[in-house]
Amino acid sequence: MPKQVVDVLEEHKRWQKQERVSRGMEWSPAGRVFTTRTGEPLDAANVRRDFKAIVKKAGLAPEWTPRELRHSFVSLLSDHGIPLERIAQLVGHASQATTEAVYRKQLRPVITEGAEAMDVIFGQRREANACEA
Repeated sequence: MPKQVVDVLEEHKRWQKQERVSRGMEWSPAGRVFTTRTGEPLDAANVRRDFKAIVKKAGLAPEWTPRELRHSFVSLLSDHGIPLERIAQLVGHASQATTEAVYRKQLRPVITEGAEAMDVIFGQRREANACEA
């Protein structure tokens, strides 16, 4: 696991312990990492509700779902040169065909194309404004 993730999980564990003590209650004996505020297991509705709140706070489109994180993970690894076979293993695909067809979106070419298009669009406006002046 990346060190940054380990650090965040350790901080989360400390927070949970403080919550437990401050509420004077026992935490789930199953030792779950992510729970409700009372230590109960999360269900899909909990996750969707909390994710929607995070998406809103981040200023992202409200239709974002937790599934988007999986697509982003695959895309970012792919864009950073991780072999497709390895990515398929990391996300639990039996073959790389699913990873390639469904999940991988090459971010850098799309971002570059978008930036180049904006340069052209705004460059043309700048040139037109200069000619009018």
